[in-house]
Amino acid sequence: MADGNSIINLGDLAKPATVLIEKVSNAVGVLYEPRRIRKKAEAEAEAEKIKALAGIELSEIQQRGIERLVHQEARKQENIEAITAQAAIALPPNAKTEDLEEDWVAHFFDKCEKVSDKDMQSLWSSLLAGEATTPGTYSKRTIDFVASMDKKDAELFTRFCQFTWVIGTPVPLIFEHTDEIYKKNGIDFSDLKHLDSIGLISFESTTGYRSFGLGEKVVIFYFGLPTLLEFTNKEDNEIKLGKALFTQAGKELVNICGAQRNQEFYEYAVEKLFQQNICLSSMPPISTSKA
Repeated sequence: MADGNSIINLGDLAKPATVLIEKVSNAVGVLYEPRRIRKKAEAEAEAEKIKALAGIELSEIQQRGIERLVHQEARKQENIEAITAQAAIALPPNAKTEDLEEDWVAHFFDKCEKVSDKDMQSLWSSLLAGEATTPGTYSKRTIDFVASMDKKDAELFTRFCQFTWVIGTPVPLIFEHTDEIYKKNGIDFSDLKHLDSIGLISFESTTGYRSFGLGEKVVIFYFGLPTLLEFTNKEDNEIKLGKALFTQAGKELVNICGAQRNQEFYEYAVEKLFQQNICLSSMPPISTSKA
């Protein structure tokens, strides 16, 4: 953080970050310089000032109410500034921040202003940075969904997303949930049912899912590593995807959950695809792929 009253040195930020800060200022109704939050002693002094200006004598319980209100609002402001600071620093130079809707920003901070856990703040800042980079990426419904998640849900989803490939869209390859590769990496049947129940995935433990209508050659990705699939037929090919698919909310959140590539799972998935009579060839990495 910079010295003085500002948690960010605005002169050191690129234009997308300064525009983001302006958008936050307009949306949440505070002058976001951004300023440091008053310390507890200053908050108490402010409460005394309010009492003096009002020209009334407050009861002890009224005094405590004012102090509580000042303290609560200070914590909210601190959370808003922490999330905004992280998002501003993460923005790429080509972020389309000027297209960020202030109504979306207001809704966003209405849902996360009480979040003080650092890991959850990191998730929220990634959401804000993603929306500021490409407005329209995250719906208000997804914001509402994240607000309903607790830290354990977020950690579980991150573990689950290590199994994600991009086959046109992000797809979790859960071929057989009883296979050791899933258990040893922290995902079992109850976890899959829970992720289904809270609305991040659709889990079908019996029939599973397939991708139809594929051409003779298809390129799929695992954390930026492309793999070429070649089928024996010229068209109308299919891939058995396994037992789970992402919901819309899951698709929107997969790229910011912090999942890491798992080489052992990559080799397992390649073998499972090979068993479907598909010829697989590795290709040079493409850095623009997100999963």
